[in-house]
Amino acid sequence: MNNQNQSFPKLLSPAGDFERLVAAIRFGADEVYLGGSQFGMRAVSAKFDFPMLKKAVDYAHEHGVRVYLTCNTVPTNEEADQLPEFLQNARDAGVDAFIIADMGVFAAAREYAPEVEVHMSTQTGIVNYRTANELYRMGAKRVVLARELSIDDIRTIREKTPSDLEIEVFVHGAMCMSFSGRCLLSHYLVDRDANRGECAQPCRWGYHLVEEKRPGQYFPIFEDEKGSYILNAKDLCLIEYIDQLAQAGVTSLKIEGRAKSSYYVSVITNAYRIALDQYQRDPEHFQLEPWLLDEVCKVSHRRYNTGFLLGRPEDGQYYENGGYLRNFDVVAIVDRTDGEFAYCTQRNKFLAGDTVEVLEPGKKPFEMVISQIFDEENQLVDSACHAMMKFKIPYQGVLQTGTIIRKNKAES
Repeated sequence: MNNQNQSFPKLLSPAGDFERLVAAIRFGADEVYLGGSQFGMRAVSAKFDFPMLKKAVDYAHEHGVRVYLTCNTVPTNEEADQLPEFLQNARDAGVDAFIIADMGVFAAAREYAPEVEVHMSTQTGIVNYRTANELYRMGAKRVVLARELSIDDIRTIREKTPSDLEIEVFVHGAMCMSFSGRCLLSHYLVDRDANRGECAQPCRWGYHLVEEKRPGQYFPIFEDEKGSYILNAKDLCLIEYIDQLAQAGVTSLKIEGRAKSSYYVSVITNAYRIALDQYQRDPEHFQLEPWLLDEVCKVSHRRYNTGFLLGRPEDGQYYENGGYLRNFDVVAIVDRTDGEFAYCTQRNKFLAGDTVEVLEPGKKPFEMVISQIFDEENQLVDSACHAMMKFKIPYQGVLQTGTIIRKNKAES
């Protein structure tokens, strides 16, 4: 079956709460995925009870954006009893698809909410066209491929599956030290089951070697007295390869990060949106604008690599520490402008005279100097130093609601 998908990929962004859902949509997502109060693989970001889920779906649909609900944990017997009501309530809230890993959940979804699409999660471990075809035969609308696949593997799956089976691929975010995110380390070490949304991320911890006859004496595995981060995977970044993914027939490009900040969702969604639009304008001559590579480094992230896309990773781990690179802070969000002032809400302290960057949805960021700051009483102040403080700054022009004002931490 040679059914190469000729359409351009959609952009799928994470929404850990309603604020992040709005940010994803504002900065260009075609689709969002989120977790309900149960059955999601990110327990910490399970922010959507059913009333909030209905509100989120309504907001997304008003903006032409589809909503996918994660149901990708491995349920216990007791949890399985709760599936019918959960699935029916989610259907009534209007979600467009369930993201599912467990075959029992798949069967329940087809029985209790057959109107809702089923997308098979990366936790399913889909690495070949036969598995994809069988899931399609069972009723799946989309398969989220395992992250361990190369571009040639993805292309083969597309060529040997029906053209109406959608293919989703992760393009950005954290990578697990496990196959398709199915890890037992957290459960074994601290009794927090990663397969039920409670991962403690032990793959990011530092490790030492201990000789059995010398308890309490810790020997470094690597040349670092703090230990070795032998399991710490680099983050994935495929923004330079969206043309290859599109040409391979990928339907949807997925950004990881339901537990990440609204700022992260905004910046990464914006970068991939602009790159996708650039590709769509001229597919034959796509070359990523260099500033977009800088842009994806202006969020909290680990060092990047390309995962398995170009073959077996030769440089996929980072052994020195398990921490993040953080170069920028959000200092304010623009609420509105009137041609003379920008009215904003403070997020982090900054001073009059500071040089900041302004990131507006769909545009390249630009620098400006904060010449003056006025508080809500229209009093001139030296700084915006109170959390969620309302203020205004001189700005001759118009900025979209939700525009981000950020500051390089190195200049603080």
